[in-house]
Parts: sequence; structure tokens; C-alpha cells
Amino acid sequence: MLKLSRSLPSICHICRRWPSQPLCTPCVERFAQPTQRCPTCALTLTQPKCHNCAQHPSPLDACVAAVSYTFPWAGCIARFKFQADPSLARALAHLMRHAPWVEPALDAATLVVPMPLSPTRLRERGFNQALELARHLAPHKTHAYTLLRRGDSAHQVGASRQERLDHVRDAFWVAPELVSAVRRQRVVLVDDVMTTGASMYEAARALQVAGAAHITGLVLARTEEREAHH
Repeated sequence: MLKLSRSLPSICHICRRWPSQPLCTPCVERFAQPTQRCPTCALTLTQPKCHNCAQHPSPLDACVAAVSYTFPWAGCIARFKFQADPSLARALAHLMRHAPWVEPALDAATLVVPMPLSPTRLRERGFNQALELARHLAPHKTHAYTLLRRGDSAHQVGASRQERLDHVRDAFWVAPELVSAVRRQRVVLVDDVMTTGASMYEAARALQVAGAAHITGLVLARTEEREAHH
């Protein structure tokens, strides 16, 4: 069924042009222009130093975002994640792969690890959006069950940075039988949206405890500082 869907004409999810790719070239060129971002938290930089990382140092060695979490990408991600439209995964992963610094990070990585959902959230949604993106980005390096997450997972939309930090504290761990596979490896940690960074930072710390040598955060969209409740 998936192969059939790829062969059928599509509508661009942004401009609604038909026939088209799920994300047409004119829309990508208009809405996904590269911007200068902080190398360790991926916020757009408007001055030489990143105030976010000065206040909240990142445990990531590097962090890359393809786009900002604004129009039209917020709507595309909502369709992908909340309306059970995993067919968008290939187009969104293609967008990520062609962002600056992404291909070198993927090439250098020995492991690509998706941010895990809690079992409750996975049952609700039916799929892990980060895993879908990771499988399209680096299918032979993606390891779906390296990183685990505890069972409770409250919705964090609208939560403050401190509330997010409190909620995800000690929420992640590396599967005990896979610790040796993480030790001394270069890891790319994949997610769809990075808001305050609380979840990704806590996941990165779990990978550090397991002995990862280098961790790059790779996200489709980054919420900008004025919206991120820093």
C-alpha cells in the first residue's frame, strides 16, 4: 500500500498544488531557507553569542534544526504527528537531510537513535514520529530501542521550561543490554520538534552515562526563543 501511495499524484501540503510532491520545490525554497543557528541548541542567532546556551548549557556536542517551528511547518508536523499521516515522513526527512550540516553528521554517526515515546503515548498515536524520520534519514544506522522512556508521559504543550525539566528528569535510560553498543560511539539523536530542549537534553545525558563519545541532536523544527518559555 505504501509503494502504491508513492506512485500516485500528490498534493503539496503547503500550497495545495496538484499534481505535486508532498512538499513542492517552490514551497521548500520559500519557507525553508537556511538560517544561522546556535551550534549546540539550534536557536536562530541574532547576535554572536547564544543567550540560551549561556543560561542553560547544552549537553549536546552539536545540534541541528532544518526549520523553525512556525508557519507552514507547524501545520505539516501536526498532520504528520497528530492526524496519523506518516506518509509525510519521507518528505520531511528529505527536508531535514538537505539542511546544512545534517549529511556530515549522519555520515559520521555510528548510531542514529530516535527520541522514544512512552508506551502510553505510542499506543495513543500508533507510531513514533521520531522513529519514522530516523528510518528515512539513515535506515541502516537507526536503532529503535536503544533509548527507553518511562511509562508516564503528560502532554507538555504550553508547559514552562521548569515544568518540562521536572517532568523529564530521569525519564530516559539506555537499554542495559545495549550499553556496550553505545559506549564510545558517535550518536545522532533524532526528534521532530525541539521546544525548550528539556527532553532532548535529558535523553542526551542518558546516552552520556552509557558512554557515548559524541552526541548530535537533529530535529526537524526548532521553536524559537520568544516562544519557548526559556
